[in-house]
Amino acid sequence: MLNEEKVKVMTRLSMYEHREGRKYLPVSKYYRSDYIGLALIKNFFLVTIGYVLILAGVAAYFAEYLMDNIHKMNLVNLGVYAVLGYVGMLIFYSVLTYVQYSIRYYRAKKSVKEYYIELTKLEKMYEREEKKAAGRTKAGGYRK
Repeated sequence: MLNEEKVKVMTRLSMYEHREGRKYLPVSKYYRSDYIGLALIKNFFLVTIGYVLILAGVAAYFAEYLMDNIHKMNLVNLGVYAVLGYVGMLIFYSVLTYVQYSIRYYRAKKSVKEYYIELTKLEKMYEREEKKAAGRTKAGGYRK
């Protein structure tokens, strides 16, 4: 006999696993600090690559001016500005990454918590069915 409530719970669980679960279940396997730390490491490398590409693009755009006036420029100041720009950009994007991944983590934890509550309901339904089946076999009922 089919338990209608059990089928509904299983359907909700399956729908969650195929929709939000794809995004949230992998996040729930991490500790908060690990999840955000990995995001910040990835952010560091992406910001570094992006900044180097931006500097290369600016240098290529102003290549003629740089070649004509390189002897007049204060290269130490230019280097300091480049490093300060990099540090500023890294701090800005790191803060954004930290906030974004913190929010993602808390949303995932909340969503997965509701998923586990539903999973616990399903588990209790199965336990009740097993107890009923075990009760029937002890009372002389049929069991294959």
